[in-house]
Formats: sequence, C-alpha cells, structure tokens
Amino acid sequence: MGYWNTRGLRGSTLEEMINLTNELYRTKKLALIQKVPTPINPLKLDSAEKTITLAYFEQKSTVDYIGVIQGIPCCFDAKETGRKSLPIQNIHKHQIEFMEDFQNQQGLVFLIVHFRLFDEYYFLPFDVLNAYWRDAASGKRKSIPYAAFDKALLIKSKSGYLLHYLEAAETYLNRE
Repeated sequence: MGYWNTRGLRGSTLEEMINLTNELYRTKKLALIQKVPTPINPLKLDSAEKTITLAYFEQKSTVDYIGVIQGIPCCFDAKETGRKSLPIQNIHKHQIEFMEDFQNQQGLVFLIVHFRLFDEYYFLPFDVLNAYWRDAASGKRKSIPYAAFDKALLIKSKSGYLLHYLEAAETYLNRE
C-alpha cells in the first residue's frame, strides 16, 4: 500500500504548466487532454488548514494524462529530474504495462521530461523509454542519459503555450 505525504507534491509546477497548456489546447480545439486523478484514502486531516496530511493510494496509478489530439488517442506521464539523466526507478512496471497496452491500441504514448539542471523540457517517445526500461530490468543502465533525448523533440514555450508539446508530438509523428 502506497502512502501520500508532502513528497506527493513533487512535479506540481510541471503539472500546472501542462494543465494550463492543456486548457489552452482545449479552448483552441487542438486537443482534449485531462489529468488523471490518483484515488487516495485520507488518514489524517488538518482541519485548521483544510488539507490532507497523510493518505494511502487506493490503487496504482497508470499515467498522469490521457486524452485525444486531433483524433489520435494519447496518454503521457510528466517527470522531473535534477540530474543529467532520468532515473528509471521513477517509472513503475504497471505504468510501462499500461503504456504498452495503450500503444498497442494505436495510441500515442510519451513522457514529458523536465531537466531542471538545464531548464529544458523534452518529449520522450514510449519506444525510447521502453527500451531503456527493459535494459534496466535486465541489469543494464538504470537511467536515461540527457544525451539520449532528441533535441528535435525539445518542448518550447510558444504562442502563449507554456509547454507547446503538440509541436514535438507532430515532429515525432511525421517521422513515424
């Protein structure tokens, strides 16, 4: 059983940027992407602050976001790292299995990764993630190095979008 505490707020700035971008995508009719809530069961409440201070997860989460981009189903997760690599331990087996199943249904699956050291955001296709995840599971490298991130899939702020990841998605899809 997983427990939630203040560590559960990691990545909240990244997610807020994605949420604001998704809202703009929705209003411009470019995509409809929603944050997937993780069901929790509160154990301790701070009634003065009206906040949950301790809870456990009712079930394993799959991905952070799910939706459709111009008729293409998509799902993705948002990850941050303060290192020059993305630790594989941040991605769990049940998430990989869900993403693989989603991709097998012709969905677009990816991560949005924020490298805090460089203040850069990348679109990481599931195929790349899955290859590194499988290597790590077989005892090889336990992280995805910064150098492995395709510079053509760098996500930029543009035209009012905080993280205009649809451009990176289009670049990726045009290659496929």
